Amino acid sequence: MDASVKSHCTAHAAPAPTKASVFWRPTAKTGLMSWLTTVDHKKIGFLYGLFALFFFLVGGVEALLIRLQLAVPNNDVLTAQQYNTMFTMHGTTMIFLAVMPLSAAFFNYIMPLQIGARDVAFPRLNAFSLWTFVAGAIIINLGWFMKDGPPDGSWVGYAPLTSKTFNPDHSIDMWVMGLQLLGVASIAASLNFIVTIINLRAPGMTMMRVPVFTWMTLVTAFLIVLSFPAITIALVEVMMDRLFGTNFFEVSNGGMPVLWQHLFWVFGHPEVYILILPAMGIVSEILPTFARKPLFGYPIVVFSGACIGFLGFSVWSHHMFTTGMGTVATAAFSLATMAIAVPTGVKIFNWIGTLWGGHLLMRTPMMFALGFVWMFMMGGFSGVMHAAAPADAQQQDSYFVIAHFHYVLIGGSVFALLAGIHYWFPLIFGRRVSEFWGKLTFWIIFAGFNITFFPMHFLGLNGMPRRTFTYDANLGWNTPNFIATIGAFILGLGILIYFIVMTHAYFKGEKVKRDYWDGRTLEWSLPNPPPEYNFAVTPTVHARDAWWYEKHHPEEIAREKAAQAKADAVHGGIHMPFQSIYPLVTSIGILIGSIGVAVLDPGHKLAVALAGGVIMLAGIYLWALEGNEGYHIHADKEEPNQ
Repeated sequence: MDASVKSHCTAHAAPAPTKASVFWRPTAKTGLMSWLTTVDHKKIGFLYGLFALFFFLVGGVEALLIRLQLAVPNNDVLTAQQYNTMFTMHGTTMIFLAVMPLSAAFFNYIMPLQIGARDVAFPRLNAFSLWTFVAGAIIINLGWFMKDGPPDGSWVGYAPLTSKTFNPDHSIDMWVMGLQLLGVASIAASLNFIVTIINLRAPGMTMMRVPVFTWMTLVTAFLIVLSFPAITIALVEVMMDRLFGTNFFEVSNGGMPVLWQHLFWVFGHPEVYILILPAMGIVSEILPTFARKPLFGYPIVVFSGACIGFLGFSVWSHHMFTTGMGTVATAAFSLATMAIAVPTGVKIFNWIGTLWGGHLLMRTPMMFALGFVWMFMMGGFSGVMHAAAPADAQQQDSYFVIAHFHYVLIGGSVFALLAGIHYWFPLIFGRRVSEFWGKLTFWIIFAGFNITFFPMHFLGLNGMPRRTFTYDANLGWNTPNFIATIGAFILGLGILIYFIVMTHAYFKGEKVKRDYWDGRTLEWSLPNPPPEYNFAVTPTVHARDAWWYEKHHPEEIAREKAAQAKADAVHGGIHMPFQSIYPLVTSIGILIGSIGVAVLDPGHKLAVALAGGVIMLAGIYLWALEGNEGYHIHADKEEPNQ
């Protein structure tokens, strides 16, 4: 690279995106290889979203089969074994393969843009986290194509159902190994996000100017880093029991099944907030945009999110009130569960304050966001009921808990994620989604969701246990189950239409100018879709809503951008990392080694595991030799986004 080549950017009255010229780089991969070797956070975010939406559909089909089995009494659509498999895979798929990676898609794509960064701190580690997630997803679903079949021990994996005694085949081994790999991917990504947010913020972006979505990304990343070790320990212990004959959970040999519950829920309840905090961040971006006013009580919204993350580690045993912990422990966890409702309620009041007195634009993202607020409130109300141990003892493992959980996870997380897709779609793809079809899908999904899960409150109070594959006609559960099944298919239809509408918009949607929603944060200052290098000139942040400030102080910002362009030129322009195949190679090695450990018979296990280990180590070694080299870009021509 010729260091004498200078970078420059013409300054105008208002900031505008630029076209880049590449001065030197090795031969870039194109086509499929460009996706397999990418280290661009935007492409990685897109791939995370693509995989997540695929598994969202898979998990939805599994849910429809569950509801079809329970539509009428004494049904035989599924056998008991098939039903156990369906609810195990449905829970595992929706939580670990759909909602979490869909949140990660937004973390990857949007967060660096909001803080004015050109990429994440460790681009190759980011690619590694993506491909390791894919490896874990493959192993978890491998059972569909094997004689052992998928796991059937429930997504919570309670001992002793995961022991060799009750599950002697490889299905649980695949489930355990797949979750371990998903944990590796999540921790790698979270450490990357933490470093990115702390170190790569644009000049002037103090922590109290960081957008709420980025704040929730940071809190979620810390939750993952601190909670995943607990489930990692538990899964290692299960694997040790199954492969090496240890006795962590084998009761007949002195094991403690309740130990699994403690380890699982030390992870599992923070996991609930790992799923919901990104949704809260998305809604905190959408409501101010469509209320045409700043977020009400920004510091309180941020602080309450941090409080939720902190208190999330103090409530795990409210899932265990029926295990005989004793009155002192039960009382302590009851109080902690009541306390964690306070910062959640604070957020809701701040969202209402944002809407109050605003000039509301009822666009599709706004409708999904408002649907989130109301449905999450309903889930929260039933959650507070579970804080009372006597009520929880009645509702434990009943369909009331199913209703509560889905009001939080679908009415909460999924509604907000669908809102986020609508909201950032014009930025990511440069096209708009039809408002008519968008609102129609909202109402179908909203109606189908409530028709499905509201009757389950009554089923639970009437004594219907969860994880039961059939029931007699004289128990009083017939009508609510039939209504719930009808609602599930309405919900499925709404989701299907949603995907069709989005696919049509991707290929045929009307092209839109940048800043389609007249947004407030930095990502809306970019062309759509954003260029590879994100920002031609590093932005300087002067206010909490950085882009809103820029739009109202164009002369001041233009002078600063001209000065920053000269400063960038001193460093040779915009530095971008090379594409790399080695994160993918490393993950392939991990996949092969994991298959050897979890799936194969003892005669082939060691050889395949060692082969996978060799490939993994070779990938890491070659990855390390790449160093921190990259190529440089400089901006030399104004290009308005039409």
